[in-house]
Amino acid sequence: MASLPVYRWRLAPDGYATRRQLRARGLRPGGQDVAAQLERPRRRRGPLVAYLYRIDLAKPVRPMTPARWAALAKANTARRTCPACRRDAGYVIPTTLGTCVPCAYPEQYAA
Repeated sequence: MASLPVYRWRLAPDGYATRRQLRARGLRPGGQDVAAQLERPRRRRGPLVAYLYRIDLAKPVRPMTPARWAALAKANTARRTCPACRRDAGYVIPTTLGTCVPCAYPEQYAA
């Protein structure tokens, strides 16, 4: 197995991009393998690593279908619905609480 070319931070040649950079251009890796990696040195720990993909082999991002939009809306509604009182909290329920704030701290919200 051949090792990947490693470049220093901000010194990668043209034609390579990270996943985020591809996404900003409306592209995705499209099943290609990692082509290279960037390393950013740090003082007391190992280097930060970012994987690079070839831009010429990247494919366009798949468009959202109506069914995907509906599934995403349903998932976001579920994240806002309190499992205790079954009301839409208007915000994403914190996983640390597991319920909306009034259900988590009833003594503070008793009217």
